[in-house]
Amino acid sequence: MSVFEYKYKVNISQVNAKALITNPGMLSILEDVACKHSDTVDFGIREIPIIKLSWVLLAWKVKILKRVPYGTELTARTWARPAQKFHTYREFEVLDESGNLVCIASSKWTLINIAKSTIEKITDDIFLRYGPEERYVFEEPEIEKIVEPELSSPAYVYTTQRRDIDVNQHMHNLNYLYLAYEALPMEVYTSDECNNFIITFKKGMKLGDTAKCFYNYIDHSHFVTIKTEDNSGLHALVKLW
Repeated sequence: MSVFEYKYKVNISQVNAKALITNPGMLSILEDVACKHSDTVDFGIREIPIIKLSWVLLAWKVKILKRVPYGTELTARTWARPAQKFHTYREFEVLDESGNLVCIASSKWTLINIAKSTIEKITDDIFLRYGPEERYVFEEPEIEKIVEPELSSPAYVYTTQRRDIDVNQHMHNLNYLYLAYEALPMEVYTSDECNNFIITFKKGMKLGDTAKCFYNYIDHSHFVTIKTEDNSGLHALVKLW
C-alpha cells in the first residue's frame, strides 16, 4: 500500500484553553502531511512555478475520535485514491503514541493550470506517482454534499487580509474554518468543539474580498454559509456536529 506517514508533536498553536488539540490544529496536520506526500513525488508546492499545475482543495470531511493534549506525538498517515477525470480523493488516519486512532479524514481535490486558470485533466502519468489505493476511512466513499440553508441576517462579515493569502493567491483553506467559528453563537463557540465537520469550497476568496457569514442550526448540526458581499456567489459551506 502506498501510504505516506509523518510524525508530529502537538504544539501550542494547535491546542485550546484546556491544552487539547483543536479542529483547526488537527486540520493543520492533515494539510501538512498531504503537502509532504506530494513533495516526495515531485508534485508539491515547490514544483508549481515549474509545472504550472497546482492541487486545489474542494472539500474536507474530518472526524475527531480523541482530543489529545499538548505535546502528544502523533503519526499522520495519508494515501491517494484512484482519480476520476477531473477530481480525486485523499484519505487520512492520525494515531497517537500508543497506536490508537485519534482522527480520520477524507478530502477532495482538483488540479488547476495556474497559467490558464483552468481545471486540468488528471492523467494516469500524474496520478500513478502516488500509488493510489482503493481504500477509504468513512463508510461512504464520497463526501456528502451540503445543501445551502436559507439565509437570514449575516452573523459575521470579514474582509480578507494579506495574512490570509496562500501560494495560490487565495485565502488559505484552513482560514475558512476560523471564519466559520466567528459566525457561531457565543454559547456554541464557548462549548466543547464539535468532533465532526465538513467544509465545501466553492469560490476562493482573494485579497480584499469581503464575505458575509450566515449561521443556521438544522437537525442537530451547525451550518455556516460563507457568501460573497452581494450574496450572489458562494465561497464555502461549513457543517459542524
